[in-house]
Formats: sequence, C-alpha cells, structure tokens
Amino acid sequence: MTRPVPWVPSVLYGAVLCGGVYYAAIGPGPGVRTLGLAGLLCALMVLDAREWPVAPGAVFALRAVLLGAVAALDPSGLSRVLFVLLPFLAFFVYGRTVSVVLGAGCVAALAGVFTVRVPHWEVRAAYISDLLMFALGVVLAVAMAAVAVREQQARARLEGTLAQVAELSAERERNRLARDLHDSLGHHLTAIGIQLEKAEAFALLDAAGSAQAVAHARWSANRALDEVRASVRALGPEADPQPAGLGRALTDLVHHLDGGSGRITLEVSGTERRPLLVLYRAAQEGLTNACRHSGATRVRVDVAYEEQGAVLRVADDGGGLGTAEEGFGLTGLRERVRLAGGSVDLRSSPAGTVLTVRVPW
Repeated sequence: MTRPVPWVPSVLYGAVLCGGVYYAAIGPGPGVRTLGLAGLLCALMVLDAREWPVAPGAVFALRAVLLGAVAALDPSGLSRVLFVLLPFLAFFVYGRTVSVVLGAGCVAALAGVFTVRVPHWEVRAAYISDLLMFALGVVLAVAMAAVAVREQQARARLEGTLAQVAELSAERERNRLARDLHDSLGHHLTAIGIQLEKAEAFALLDAAGSAQAVAHARWSANRALDEVRASVRALGPEADPQPAGLGRALTDLVHHLDGGSGRITLEVSGTERRPLLVLYRAAQEGLTNACRHSGATRVRVDVAYEEQGAVLRVADDGGGLGTAEEGFGLTGLRERVRLAGGSVDLRSSPAGTVLTVRVPW
C-alpha cells in the first residue's frame, strides 16, 4: 500500500537532528558522533524519499537498523522518539495486527533498555514518564496510520463511485441521443419512403400529386436534418427543443406524412397549457409503426388536454404486432414517458393497434 502521509518521518528526522545539534552545541561541542548522527538521519531521509524497487520488508529492516545506529550515536536520548515510526510504517506495509504487536514490542524494548542501563529505574519518575510518553506516542502513531489508511480507502471508493457516476451519465446521454435519433430520424425516413413510393406510383398518372409527394419528402428530409443537428447540439438531459405548440406540430406532421390522402386523421380537444415534446415523439413513434409495419389503411390520432395532463391516442386498423417483441423505439418511448412522470398503454390485436400515452402537466 502506498504510504498516504510520507512527510511524517522527515519531520521527525529533522526534529531529532536539530535536537542533537543543539545538545552538542550546549554540551561537549559537535564532534564525530554528531556528524555520524547527521549522516544517518540524512540516509533515513533519502530512504523514505522514494519507493525503492526492492521488497518492502528489506527496506523496513534497513530502516530499523539505521534507527538503532542513530540511537547508539545520540547522547541526548531524543532519538528514541524515532522508534514510533516502526509501528507507524508497519501499518502500511503489514497491516494493523503487525503494527500493534510491533508497537508493544518497542515499548517493551525501551523498558528492557532502562532495566539494563538504569538501576531501579522503575522507581524514578523521569524514566517512568519517558516510558509512558513513548507508549503514548506509539498509540498515537498507530491511530494516525489507521486514520490515514481509512481516508485513503475512502478516497479510492469515492473515485470508484465518481467513475461509475460518470459512466452512467455517459450511458444515459448515449441512450438519450440514440432515442432522439430513432424518434426523429426514423420517423422522417419512414415518411420520406412513403412519399417517394407515392411519387413513383403516380409519376405517370398524376404529375401534380407526384410532385406534391416529392415536396413532402423533401420537407421530411429537411426536418430530419434539423432534428439531427439539434440532437447533436443538445448535450443536457433537458435540452430537447420543445415544439412551438403540440397541436400545430402534430397537424404539420400528419399533413406531410399523409400527403392529403385522408389515411391519417387528427383530432385535438381541450386547451393546451404548454408544449409537450414527449407526446410529439410518441405520435411520431405511433405513426411510424402504423405506416411502416401494421399495413393499416386508416390511422387516427387523438389528443385531449385534460385538467391533470394530456392524453395522446394513436389507433390504426392494421394487423397488430402479433408475437413480435417491442423494438428500440417503443422501449425508448416508455423510458422517455417514465422520465416525464407519465404512462404508456399499448394494446394490439389482429383488428389493429392502440397506443395511449398520458403525461402530466
């Protein structure tokens, strides 16, 4: 595990170095031991300054040896504080259990050194105070390491969560763009195909009707291009361009798709409160399925503006959906309506298909 607080050892090394130099200055004066102490502390700083391409255990053992050498050269005894680094750093390399055991061992080792070097130390307040302060330092070091590890783990989990959120947002945006392209481009391509078939069929019999069908196909092509451009520009979830008025937009849609044949009829009742793009897309999907797949000869579109919302109903006299599964268009429509807080009801039989969509204001 990467050590999350790499500055802690360097701070302690610097403090011990300053303390050792000060002790030598006010005492016997700087000498070989002071230079050796400074050199060992600099070596420890270099050791902790980077990640070495060797086993962590080897680096840990070398650090322990260098700390022992520092303690042997330090006449002030201040360097014993550096041994709290052993359980502190062991927490990152070996985990909590080893860190706690090593901390207890360091406290026991200091008590053993006092026992060997200082007769009757256990009844002398200064040494008991040193031992207690060292034990407290070990506890604080282990606690600090535990907090740092938990913070590092929490940060890693947060980064993972943010990555998932970004991925889900991108997936949602891809689905939205795919839905828009299907609903707009798919409908207009269907309309273009129908009008071109009509123009081809009546090219020799009714030149005016054929020209009108080509004009309607050209209108659908221009509308498809405009809506594709709008979908590509719209990157936000609420960036869908709303039609100027649902009734007027549906009238225009039916006129160019039907081409004056009377195959598609539109009935609007009530007072529109605001444009509802979701119902316009639902009408496109219903008309596209009726004209492309059902073989219907009559399609009726009804829009009712009610007190709580608007209701769209697209009914045809085609052969129904049969055993075919719902395609991407209907699946996308259900998702679009769900996000708007509405509902979709699709009923199909050999006598025809009825699509009913309700959306609240």
